[in-house]
Amino acid sequence: MTQIDSKLILITLLVELGVAAAVSSSLARSKAFKNLLLMSKRTPRQTAWLVAMICLPLTLGVWVRVTVPNFLAADLSFETTILLGILVGPIAAMAGGAALAIPAIVHHEFWALPVNLIVAAVAGTFGRFADPEDVWSFSPMIDLSIYRWVTRNLRRPHLDRQILLLVLIAAMQFCTSMLSRFRPHLYFDLHSDDWWVQLLICACAPVVVGIPLKIWNSIRIERKLEEQGRLLLEARLDALQRQINPHFLFNTLNSITSLVRSQPELAREMIVKLANILRVLLKDREAFVPFREELAFTDDYLDIEVVRFGEKLRVVKEIADNTLDIVVPGMLLQPLIENSLKHGLEPRISGGTVTLRSRITNDGMLLVEVEDDGVGMAPERNIASPVSGLVRLGTGIGMRNVRDRMKVLYGEMASLETNSRPGRGTKVTLRMPILDAEAETWGQGERQLLEAATSAVGDVMRRLNRS
Repeated sequence: MTQIDSKLILITLLVELGVAAAVSSSLARSKAFKNLLLMSKRTPRQTAWLVAMICLPLTLGVWVRVTVPNFLAADLSFETTILLGILVGPIAAMAGGAALAIPAIVHHEFWALPVNLIVAAVAGTFGRFADPEDVWSFSPMIDLSIYRWVTRNLRRPHLDRQILLLVLIAAMQFCTSMLSRFRPHLYFDLHSDDWWVQLLICACAPVVVGIPLKIWNSIRIERKLEEQGRLLLEARLDALQRQINPHFLFNTLNSITSLVRSQPELAREMIVKLANILRVLLKDREAFVPFREELAFTDDYLDIEVVRFGEKLRVVKEIADNTLDIVVPGMLLQPLIENSLKHGLEPRISGGTVTLRSRITNDGMLLVEVEDDGVGMAPERNIASPVSGLVRLGTGIGMRNVRDRMKVLYGEMASLETNSRPGRGTKVTLRMPILDAEAETWGQGERQLLEAATSAVGDVMRRLNRS
C-alpha cells in the first residue's frame, strides 16, 4: 500500500471517531431512545425498536460508503455490531448486523453478512456473561485503561473484563482486516501493509465502540441521579409528614387526658371528634389535596379546640369559592392554627378569634392567611421571605414542618410571611403557585402510627365508661 493510501486510512480513522460521536450524541437527544436504552428489561418489540434506532443511520452510512468514493468513514458496521452485541445480546445483534450488511451485499460483498453474524455472536456472548457495569464503564481512552490495568496487576494480578473486551475487539478487527486484505471484493474493511497503520486500525475499533458507551453512560448516570433525587425527595416528605401527625395527636391526647376526670362529657365529645379525624387519616391520603378537603379536616380540629377553649375561641372564615378546588399540601393549615392558639390565644385570658382567609391574587398565586388577635410576638421575629430562606417561624415541630414541606414541594416558587404586633395579634400568609399535583399516597408507616393512636383513644374511652 502506498504512502497516499496510508494517509487516507489515517484520515478515515479520525473521521470515524467524529462520526461515532456525532451519531451517538444525536441518538442521546431522543427521549424515546434514552428510555429504551436504559430499561432494565425490554420486550422483544422494545428491543427491536432500539436496534432499529441504532442501525438505521449507520446502515445509511454503509450505503454511502459503497456509493461515494473515498468516504470510507461512514461505514461503522463492524463497531456497531459489537456495540449491539454487548448492549442487547447476540440475537438482537445478529438482526442488526444483518440489516447493516444489506447495502454491502447489494454491492456484491457477500461475506459481510456471515462476518457480522459471527461478530454479533461473539460480542453478544461476552455481553451476556460480563458485568453490566464493566460494559458501561468501558472507556475509549485505551491508553489510560491499559496503564491502570498494568498498575493494578503489579500489586494483585487479576482478570480485567474491560481489558478483555478491548483485546477482543482489537483481535476481531485484525481478523476482519486480514479477510478484507485477501478477499477485498467479498468483504470490506480497512487494512494496511504498514504495521504501524494496521496497529492504529486495530486500536481505533475499541475507541469507536467506547465513544457511544461513554456518551450513553453519562445519560445513564444522570438518570440514576434524577431517580436518587426523587427518592430522596419522597423520603424527606415522608419524614416530615411523619413528624406532623404525631405532633397533632400528642397534643390532642394530652388535652383529652386533662379532661378525663374533671369534665368527662367534654372528654367524650373530644374523643368523638378525634375519632372522626383519625377515620379520615386512616384512609389513603395524598401529599397534595384539594383545599376543600384541607378545610374540612381543619374544621374537625377546630371543633376539638372549641370544646377545649369554650366560648373564648371564635372562628371566622373568609374563603373564596374559586380556591376550594385548588390543590395544596395536606396538613397545611392545622399546624398554623395550632400555633395561633398555643402562642397567641392561650396566653390571653379572654381568648380571641382565629380568622382563615383564601383568595387568588392578581398574579395567579393562591394566598392563604391564618390570623389571630392574640398576644403577638416580638418585632424581630416578623419574617417575610421565600420559603427556602426562612430561618425562624415559630418554635414548634408543626410550624417548622410547614416551612420545610413548602420548601421541598415548591422551592423558590412559594413564600411564607409573618406579621405580628405585640398585643394585637399575628398573621401568617402563605403564597403558593396553583399546581396540578400528582398524588403521593401515605405510606404504611403513617397508617400504623394512626392505628396505634386510635388504639390509645379506645383505651381512654374504656376508662371513661368504667368511671
